[in-house]
Amino acid sequence: MIAFMWLLVVVPVSVRAAPYAAMVMDARTGEVLHSANADTRLHPASLTKMMTLYIAFQAIERGEISLDTKVRVSRNAAAEPPSKLGLRAGQKIKLRYLIRAAAVKSANDAATAIGEAISGSEAAFARRMNRTAKSMGMTRTTFKNANGLTRSGHLSTARDMTILGRHVLYDYPQYYNLFSRQSTDAGMRTVNNTNRRFLQQYRGADGIKTGYTRAAGFNLVASAERGRERVIATVFGGRSTATRNAKVAELLDLGFRRAPSRVALRKPSKPTYFGSDKSTKGGAGKTIRLVTAVKKSLRPQARPGSANAPVLVAVKDDINDALKEALTEGKKPIAVAALPKEDLPPVKQADAKTPSPRMRPSNLVLAGTGKQDQENETTLTSEDQQREVVTRLSTSGGRHWGINVGRYPSHYAAEKVLVKTALAEMATLEGSLRKVVNRKGGFDANFMGLTREKADLACRRLQARQTTCFMIGPG
Repeated sequence: MIAFMWLLVVVPVSVRAAPYAAMVMDARTGEVLHSANADTRLHPASLTKMMTLYIAFQAIERGEISLDTKVRVSRNAAAEPPSKLGLRAGQKIKLRYLIRAAAVKSANDAATAIGEAISGSEAAFARRMNRTAKSMGMTRTTFKNANGLTRSGHLSTARDMTILGRHVLYDYPQYYNLFSRQSTDAGMRTVNNTNRRFLQQYRGADGIKTGYTRAAGFNLVASAERGRERVIATVFGGRSTATRNAKVAELLDLGFRRAPSRVALRKPSKPTYFGSDKSTKGGAGKTIRLVTAVKKSLRPQARPGSANAPVLVAVKDDINDALKEALTEGKKPIAVAALPKEDLPPVKQADAKTPSPRMRPSNLVLAGTGKQDQENETTLTSEDQQREVVTRLSTSGGRHWGINVGRYPSHYAAEKVLVKTALAEMATLEGSLRKVVNRKGGFDANFMGLTREKADLACRRLQARQTTCFMIGPG
């Protein structure tokens, strides 16, 4: 009994509190090659930072923020416990250095600063993390913070973290080299990689992320490539760095034995882009409704010298009939309403080269309110005396709407996306105007000159392709 109690004192808390879980996946196809307790919800620790970094890469891609944006460090971020970079409250530091510190050193203060810079607060950033996780298919993950420090309800699984590691690898390959660096310049100082032992010891290893807390134990999501094969292995609940690394190496070896040498690459589909809570509450595809109602309708002023002139009023309240009428207009004989000669102004002899004006359609009438109009009305032929109800052309189908397909860090990047989107969605965007608008946070890529129906259809089709889109109202 005494020996048992002594064992409880000597054995670290992390060993007793951290259940084991593992998963091995063929990164090329997403096929699961091995799993153990893969769906048990456990503490992910700093594996959480993979999602923080993923959203940072996404925000940079969408023009929400840039690598050179100087982030002001909050008291909350500066007060985070180790591992940390040593940020000070009120300090300004470029985002690129925060990303390096979070990816390589696993700095908690840097991760929190990233989340606050993108979403305004750590709570808002956690909500975005959860929306993105759900869109990736991480069905059993709940994030409460950006760094992975133990908090009630902050849980994930070996399966979900393997899925996340695969997205980091394939969705943002331009940033993936961060995870294989032995050390890096983090602005304030050079920091070493928390995963450097495994990177040095296992052939083909190039990432991805370590994690440790007492509640979680020693966690690791690792990826390695040998020839044409790439395998991802995840371990939760290791007893030490050495035993965890040995177990991950064993699982990767198993994966390389089971993975086929030749297989078609099937990259994962990118998750839905949700944007920042600061600018897009409610997610992508939200319709912006603008209040543009006219409070006072002013009567237009008559043109000088035309007080007694007859007014031409268009007929047809259906635009389709009007278009049909225009197409067939040249094929039909057109009658002209007769006016008495004394009402006609003197006309100079037209030059021989001057084209003749088009004759007035028979279904147009002269309308007015003055006495002169009543005199003119008596001279109309009996055929024209049967007057039609007239109205102005309908404008309900006006092309005053548009769509936005993202904000980008440069005019060139925005124009490139517009061209690519126009080619992919020619059916609904035909005839629209590509427009790049310089905003404070970047360059908006817009398609303008659409009807409301076309704009709505275009957005729905683009969102089905995992492309961000929201409608822009008139005005």
